[in-house]
Amino acid sequence: MERAEKREFVTTLHETFKGSGSIVVAHYAGLTVAQMNDLRSKMRAQGATVKVAKNRLAKIALQGTDAEGISNLFEGQTLVAYSSDPVAAPKVANDFAKGNDKLVILGGAMGRTNLDAEGVRTLATMPSLDEMRAKLIAMISTPATRIAGVVQAPAAQLARVFSAYAKKDEAA
Repeated sequence: MERAEKREFVTTLHETFKGSGSIVVAHYAGLTVAQMNDLRSKMRAQGATVKVAKNRLAKIALQGTDAEGISNLFEGQTLVAYSSDPVAAPKVANDFAKGNDKLVILGGAMGRTNLDAEGVRTLATMPSLDEMRAKLIAMISTPATRIAGVVQAPAAQLARVFSAYAKKDEAA
């Protein structure tokens, strides 16, 4: 890479780190190209991204971001996974690491909060933003459904009473 390319890469990575909801740093030594492509496609499906960057460039890109405190994790062969959804990248990385012992999660960051490997695993168990939105909508719509049922119940009861009186009059 030439100096101008490095500068552009660092700038792009810096902006990416600034806009990320979460960042995961992991060792990937021993992963095959097919496994790495599999990880990338799984990340992409969840709206996350995986990058392999030189440690020195990643540390420079972290300067001035909320995640600056994780620069000490960049030792050896590291990759960076990030997403705007705070749960997507940790969830995919954690699931992939369970099935493949070559991917070792070192830690990460969520906003200004630095996470160790256990913190990333804990974050991975949380529901995603889409799941939380679905639960919230369900909670909001449930009372409205119940109110509609309660409002309709007296009308239904009145209809049954009128029907019973009508049948009684017909029988008499």
